This record gives sequence, C-alpha cells and structure tokens, in this order.
Amino acid sequence: MLRTSLIEKTVVALCVCLPVFAQDSGLGPSPEERVDEVFSRWDTTTSPGCAVSVVKNGEIVYKQAYGIANLDHDVPVRTDTIFHVASVSKEFTAGAIALLAIEGQLSLDDPVRKHLPWVPDFGHTITIRNLIHHNSGIRDQWALLEMTGWRYSRDLITDDDVIYLIKRQRDLNFLPGERYLYSNSGYTLMSQIVKAVSGQSLREFTTGRIFEPLGMTRTHFRDDFSEIVKGQAFGYRWDDEASAFRLSVTNFDTVGATSLLTTVEDMARWDRNFIDATVGGKELLDLIHEPGRLNSGEQQDYAFGLVHGAYRGLRTVGHGGSDAGYRSHFVRFPDQGYSFVVLCNLAQTNPAQLTRELADIYLEGRLDPADSEQPATMNAVALTDEEVSHIEGVYWSDGFASVLRIVRQKNSVELSFGGRNFEMIHTGNGRFSVPPADLLLRFEPAAHRAERALFWFADDPSSIEEADRVPPIELSESSLGEFAGEYQSPELAVTYHIDLNQGQLTIHWLKRDPSKLTPLAEDLLTADGVGALRFQRDASGQVTGFTLDSGRVRNFRFERAR
Repeated sequence: MLRTSLIEKTVVALCVCLPVFAQDSGLGPSPEERVDEVFSRWDTTTSPGCAVSVVKNGEIVYKQAYGIANLDHDVPVRTDTIFHVASVSKEFTAGAIALLAIEGQLSLDDPVRKHLPWVPDFGHTITIRNLIHHNSGIRDQWALLEMTGWRYSRDLITDDDVIYLIKRQRDLNFLPGERYLYSNSGYTLMSQIVKAVSGQSLREFTTGRIFEPLGMTRTHFRDDFSEIVKGQAFGYRWDDEASAFRLSVTNFDTVGATSLLTTVEDMARWDRNFIDATVGGKELLDLIHEPGRLNSGEQQDYAFGLVHGAYRGLRTVGHGGSDAGYRSHFVRFPDQGYSFVVLCNLAQTNPAQLTRELADIYLEGRLDPADSEQPATMNAVALTDEEVSHIEGVYWSDGFASVLRIVRQKNSVELSFGGRNFEMIHTGNGRFSVPPADLLLRFEPAAHRAERALFWFADDPSSIEEADRVPPIELSESSLGEFAGEYQSPELAVTYHIDLNQGQLTIHWLKRDPSKLTPLAEDLLTADGVGALRFQRDASGQVTGFTLDSGRVRNFRFERAR
C-alpha cells in the first residue's frame, strides 16, 4: 500500500490497545478506511494518483497519498508531495489584492488603468473589483492564446505573452459588470497590479506576507518554469489509443490565474487561517468572502477566488483547478468545521467529486438526503433506442457559446463539445450526469422529441445554461464555397484558412490541425474545439468576415483577406 506511515502506525496502535472494541463493537469501516476505499483505484504502483487531507477545525484528522508522483522513476505520491494546483491559485492572488486594499495601498474600485496604464481604454471603466469577480468583460487569456496558435501546456507561455495579447484587444466580451464570465486574464492582471503597487512580484509578496507566516514552507508561485522543484508531482493523462499514460505538464512562466505549487498539508495550514486569522485578521476573512454583484444588483456566487455553494443542504466555499494533467479541489464546510483537499496528477480524475465523497463520509448524518442526480449516489438507468433517438442531435448554447452534440455510441450515449466526448449516465426521467465534466443535464420534451437541454454544474444548481436543438441544414457545394478563403484578426495578428475539399469545409491556422466546419444555420458554422463562426456579408451578398464565439471569447472579429 502506497501510503504515509503515521496514520498506519496510529491505527495499528489503537487496534493493539482496543482489540475487543475494534472486533466486537459491530461498527462498520472507519472513516479512514472508507476514504481509502474511495481512492483505492489509485492505490497502485502503476498509475498517477492523489494526495488527500481532511481538516477539522483547522487540524488535519486524516491525510493520505495514493499512486505515483513520477512514473519515470517510480516515486510515490506523499502527503508532502508538491502539486501544481491550477486555479486554486486564484484565492491567493485575490488574497494579496485584499491585503493591499486593507492597508489602503489600493482601492478595489480603482480603475485597472490607474495601476496598469498599458491596458487598453475600452471606453468603459474596468475596476479591480471587476477583475476579482470575473465580470470585467476582458477575454480569457488561454482562449486568446489558443486562437493565436499557442499549444496549451506544450509551448512556453509567459506573462509577457499574455500582456501582449491583452494590449492588442479592441473590444470586450460585454460591458464591465454586465454579466459573469470566468476570465483568467483578470487574475494575471491582478498579479501585475500587486507588482505595480507593492514593488514585489506576486511570488515575493505572497511568500513573505502569506505563506511564510502560515508555515506553508512547500508553497510558492512558480514564475520560472525552468527552476528545479524537489518533491513535485508530474502531471499525466491516459491515452486511450496508446493504452498508456502520457506526460502532461504545464509550461508556464505566468502567475496569478495559475502556477501555485503546494501540498495537501500546506493547504490545511491555509485552511487554519480561516479560523485564527493569523494573516489579515478578521477584516481579510470578511473581505475575501464578499461575493461580487452585477450592475443589475444580482449577487454572484464568486467571491475572492472562492466560490460560495452548497452540497446536500450544507453551505460550502472553495475552488477547483485544472491544468494539463493536474486536477485539484479545496472546499470548506464552514458551519461544520470541516475542509477537504484533494490534489491529483492525472487528468482523468475529478477532485470536486472526490471531495463530495469525502463529505459524504465525514458529514454523514448532517447532510440532506442524497439527490438521485448527484454523481456520488446515482444509479444508471437504461435507455431504450426510442429514448436515445428522442434526445440525440445537435444543440446550440448561447451560455457556453458552443455546439453540444448528443451522440449515440454502441453501448452508451455521449455528450460531445469542445473537441471531447463525455459519457452521459442516465439517472431517470430524462436526467443525466456527466461525471468527467462535472455536469448535470435534463431535457425538456416537445410533442415528439427534446427541443431544449438544460445544463448545470453538479456543485452549483444555480448555474443553469440552456441549449436549443438545431435542425439539420444542408448546403450545396457552391454555397459552401462562399465561405472558403483567408481571414485575419488585427487583434491576434493571425490568419485563419478555410478550405473546401470534396464538399467538406475545414478551418486551420498556425500549429493547428484542420477542424471540420459544420453548417448549423444560414451563415452560422461550427467546429469542435474552435467555436461558432457567424459570417457577415456586404450589400452584394459577398462574405466579408465572421465573428467567433468560443466559450470565454465572444464576438471576436475576423476580416476576410482574400
């Protein structure tokens, strides 16, 4: 068993001291044994795995490690193994901004351009508060980089690369404060604000002001990809075609939105600060829990890198992360005094779901009855061929700004979007769970077939997005040929090529393999992994360009070059 020895020794000692109770009490497995069972699939010498800490009132009550941190050298995961935790980083970036605000070195309502004058003037004031709560309208850096040709986690991405693209932007996704749309760019800008105001890099500031005071000695923002970090886990993904694990690591010299390295033990030390307020005092704790508000007055769930939510009737606050082969989740149940940290180095893991399973164990008896739609408790319900035909097809979601396809497979039904397929598990009455994507969905039927699908995140029932069925459309080869050509974006300085070959349109650009374009409606085409292209025409009917909607980038303009 690939586990740290302290808990094992403690359990053995208890068994020696209390053999009669342990054997004759009639009690079931201990919470620790149940946790080990949840993670048993990764308790092996041949797979990446996870590290776990269970924290009660600021103290670790159980910590354990499973699987391998480095498959090249058979190094096991330990509870002090260092993981890249992706967007869990955001609560520390926001915490740094909050400390500066408390000290009066900046105001959360300062225009971003006050501290970063190189940010474009979009004609509308964007405040630091807008950045914190993801309602700035600034386009997401990862989406922009991919649209330009960068290969995520394969090409080196630096702060300068992100800043270069932000400087070139001419428009926003929407007016500041108008709506919520997650944007990593905002947190990269916040790291630059920390530097501009404090005179220290985000790494220096957080190390001196947060990590060292809390004893988080194995935690820092990695702002130099080439540095040696002893004891870190490498990220992996499972390759179905090769039936093998593949290395999948980050390649970033950019911080703020991501790039925090930490351990489950150090995250427990951060959790304790929510109780004793060693860093920042009560003023900081109150501030970082403050949710955002839109211009309409609607309150958001997103606070300062912390998301307010609920699980089975209990209040939660936390954040997850996903980069390359790394997956992470940190969630607190503040009213019950419990927190759960799960850090993994395999892309196919789902730490958000795993923390819910930990809550099922340690908060048993205090949770509302399990919802049959929740992945942790669901039972698959078989679908008839008629039921599958009722829901399969193409759906368009304005909220996701993408096409979603319900696809019939030999032994399953899958949800296809963003260039990936996810198995859908039917839980009854037209309701489905999609565990790898942490999504739930249900279909609204018309007289003969579904006309609309509703999607929401498993841990956030308020995040409902609609997707409407799109009837099939067929275009002649001459009609398709009107879209072929070269298109350029002055904001990205990149050229997209749309080619027509044997009745099939494809789109490609630098470092990208061609993607098939599928007509959805008149002048609306889509491509998996690219997004939706809405073509414009001049008065004579000639195609002059298109706007691209792709998840976290909206209404992005490309002009026809030839």
